[in-house]
Amino acid sequence: MPIYDAIIVGAGIVGLATAYHLHGARPGIRLLVIEKEDGPGQHQTGHNSGVIHAGVYYAPGSLKARLCTAGSARTRAFCAENGVAYASCGKLIVATEPDELPRLEALMTRATANGLDLRMLDAAEMAEIEPKVAGLRAILSPDSGIVDYGEICRALKARLWAEGVDFRFGTKVTGLVEAAGEIRVETAGGDIAARVAIACAGLAADRIAALSGLADDFRVVPFRGEYFRLSPRAGDLVQRLIYPVPDPSLPFLGVHLTKMIGGYTTVGPNAVFSFGRETYDGNRFVARDAFDSLSFPGFWKLMARSLRPGLHELKGSLSRRAYLERCRRYCPELTLDDLEPHAPGIRAQAVGRDGKMIEDFLVRETPRTVHVCNAPSPAATSAFPIGEEIGAKVLAKLAA
Repeated sequence: MPIYDAIIVGAGIVGLATAYHLHGARPGIRLLVIEKEDGPGQHQTGHNSGVIHAGVYYAPGSLKARLCTAGSARTRAFCAENGVAYASCGKLIVATEPDELPRLEALMTRATANGLDLRMLDAAEMAEIEPKVAGLRAILSPDSGIVDYGEICRALKARLWAEGVDFRFGTKVTGLVEAAGEIRVETAGGDIAARVAIACAGLAADRIAALSGLADDFRVVPFRGEYFRLSPRAGDLVQRLIYPVPDPSLPFLGVHLTKMIGGYTTVGPNAVFSFGRETYDGNRFVARDAFDSLSFPGFWKLMARSLRPGLHELKGSLSRRAYLERCRRYCPELTLDDLEPHAPGIRAQAVGRDGKMIEDFLVRETPRTVHVCNAPSPAATSAFPIGEEIGAKVLAKLAA
């Protein structure tokens, strides 16, 4: 008889939200969460911008749109129930050039089709609520908010632990061996048996999926998101999240201003290739991480396709002044002295052999495993409904 009904590999927000759903849907389930770090939410979850997305950017009817809208409400509800601070500060998406106006209108149409309550503001209306922000027009998303997702992880861990879920921190998974009726999760501290294993491994998603033979056609390519923290003088220049209109030639949303729960404001991130998957102290070369990216054919196809946006992002990484100019487009009062150091984040981006970024959630299965291979933004916002989706797959396996 396996020791556990289910083992979850990874104590980031998706793994913990999956544990939360399983425990709630099937009281008495024997559940273990394994994490190689010494606490929850140590990587992507604890190094992101902390935005509770409303679902502005996603195609109507898409999985991202549905999960983000549901996740935004579920995130706030969990925070209110568990004493985790959050704020519904709202977001402005600002067009600063005439050629951005058609894209802003298209974004408004898409977001409205998702059922979001938005307003289109002209320059005068924008100046009334954000006098330090410059632009031609802007979308106001009042339901966008901020939270510390690391704090949500700590609250989830405490609650699950109190209710009988087991945790093993500082434990690295080295193998997955399926057999009749069970799976053995191999670790440096010994093997652990369960009926099902769920991998929510983030930056190591491809490596854990490879243990089940599921990672031949994709690779996690790490992208470093570099942030600055605004000086105390500039920290109150804006009261909301301030975003540019997304540029379709760039892979991510662009440099934005983000109010943080800690009472300060960050600016960023850019997106440059990272030579290490966990190198938060600098873009150091880590041999295994670099080899895994550079040896994958899809990486070079991605780089060839993304040469111009890649150079654009690299320029911002190398030049603080270039970074500043991107911010000054919509917040012209900022100066170089306002950009102070802040910790970076590293995004786990799954890339296919064709060199295309996998934009949606990617989940793969074997008879005894469920692997979350790609969970891009807005995964943190969407974590609770993602946990339900993954949990439903696990419960079906347990019932079989």
